[in-house]
Amino acid sequence: MSANRSAATPSPRRLRLVGIVALVVALALAITGIGARTHREHALKQKVDTDSVPTVTLIAPAAGESKQQLVLPSNVQAYYDAPIYARVPGYLKKWYVDIGGKVKAGDVLADIETPELDQQLQQARADLATSVAKLKLAETTNLRWQKMLAATSVSKQEADEKSSDFEARKAEVSAQHANVDRLQALAGFKRVVAPFDGTVTARKTDIGALINAGSGSGPELFRVADTHKLRVYVDVPQAYAERIAIGMQAALQLPERPGKTYPAAVVSTANAINESSRTLLVQLEADNADGKLIAGSYADVHFDLPAAAGSLQLPVTALIFRQNGLRVATMGGDGKVVMKSIQIGRDYGTKVEIVDGLAASDRVIDSPPDWLAQGDKVRPQQAAQGDAKLAAAAAQPANAQAQAGTHE
Repeated sequence: MSANRSAATPSPRRLRLVGIVALVVALALAITGIGARTHREHALKQKVDTDSVPTVTLIAPAAGESKQQLVLPSNVQAYYDAPIYARVPGYLKKWYVDIGGKVKAGDVLADIETPELDQQLQQARADLATSVAKLKLAETTNLRWQKMLAATSVSKQEADEKSSDFEARKAEVSAQHANVDRLQALAGFKRVVAPFDGTVTARKTDIGALINAGSGSGPELFRVADTHKLRVYVDVPQAYAERIAIGMQAALQLPERPGKTYPAAVVSTANAINESSRTLLVQLEADNADGKLIAGSYADVHFDLPAAAGSLQLPVTALIFRQNGLRVATMGGDGKVVMKSIQIGRDYGTKVEIVDGLAASDRVIDSPPDWLAQGDKVRPQQAAQGDAKLAAAAAQPANAQAQAGTHE
């Protein structure tokens, strides 16, 4: 029985071996646990450091458009538009053309009765006849006295007086002729005529109306407009004035005819900026042989302007509005923020034209946070995703080792 007890009791050597093995396993587990914990702490610290750097989305500025459309309101006017006033007073005897009537240059629009002018003309003719009779008498008298002077029958003084009287009578006849011609010219204005080919756009008189002469003593009798061509006047803002050139083509669009455009061309500019509106007055001409355009209309003028040289485009989400002006945030080569002041041109709604302050090679931060400042460290979004993948891959072996140690 004692022999059996001796066989069941392990020897000291075996016990030492078991103890050594257990110690080695314990040390291995401790080392593995400490390594896994150290790796986790390092990964956590790296993740905290990484998360402290903001992740941003980078965009590249787009090239500006080769052409830029500018739409401005305009006034459409007749090529010629003249109010017709009376040159002589009287009463309207008859009118021949009503509004909308087509007329040619020289066509009679109305007749005016001028009784006072007629009397003045008769009086002037009578005065002319009297002056002519006196001239003939003075001429005969002068000839007679010159003959008597040659025979020394009269003094030279008396002969000179008769000669002077003859010259005065001639001047008087010339003055009476001029007065008759003047009144006859005025009598010609009893017939009101069209100054050019066109359309009667207004008639502000009627038969029997009292007519006053001149443009400051009553409304015009008629108004005639020539609309075979139209003049279009538009005020161009100063920012676009230098891009307007003589001969530039444009298109007119009327609100009552959506989808239809009519060609026009720039023929002249004021060559001066209006101080009150800071605009340049531009005149265009549009052909209207078919009469589809109406003088006095409102129209939108569409200009295709050449874009500003070197212009770029950015979405409005990239703009930063600060007290020191409009800026954009870019990422430099060292991964730090570089703030750039910019100047915008045309606003397209969701995007804007950048005319100064930005290069095509700049990496612009889209939708930057409000607190972002010059020199801040940032990471582009793609790089951040790559770092996360690397961190996950590096953590996988450590996790595997920790799990293996646990199972053992």
